[in-house]
Amino acid sequence: MKTAHHLILAVLVVLAAGSASCATHEIYPDPGKARADLAAAIKTASATHRRVLIDFGGNWCGDCQVLDFYFHNAQNRPILDSNFVLVHVNIGEMDANLDLAERYGIPIRRGVPALAVLSDRGTLLYSQKNGEFEAMQRMNPASVTEFLIKWRPSRPGCSVMVVNC
Repeated sequence: MKTAHHLILAVLVVLAAGSASCATHEIYPDPGKARADLAAAIKTASATHRRVLIDFGGNWCGDCQVLDFYFHNAQNRPILDSNFVLVHVNIGEMDANLDLAERYGIPIRRGVPALAVLSDRGTLLYSQKNGEFEAMQRMNPASVTEFLIKWRPSRPGCSVMVVNC
């Protein structure tokens, strides 16, 4: 009987550890921080001559988790860090910061993650209209690389193929 209890306890510990490793990573901060985070990002982008990349999504969103993983993989992280200030805007359960999404032309109803790119002065340069990144779990990390290269700021004398130009 004692062995059975130990076996059951061991199984429960393994199951708990497995479900903990499957838990989502907290990417998106409290929805109330969005405006302050965005203002700070624009200030940083202006000082560092980078663009602002706004990622609208939620911690519950599997595709948002995949996008963040792709942003920070070995191929994309250098492009992201040298060209963009990334801001994660938490949309809650599709009920928070909807006015920000609307301001930047993001139709949240089409799905998340949804992206917008701003100049270093806060001018909208791109907003996702058709749910282009909502299926990240089925997309290749190279699609993120292409997006980052396309929307990074151009610098005089830079070649398109140079990542940190």
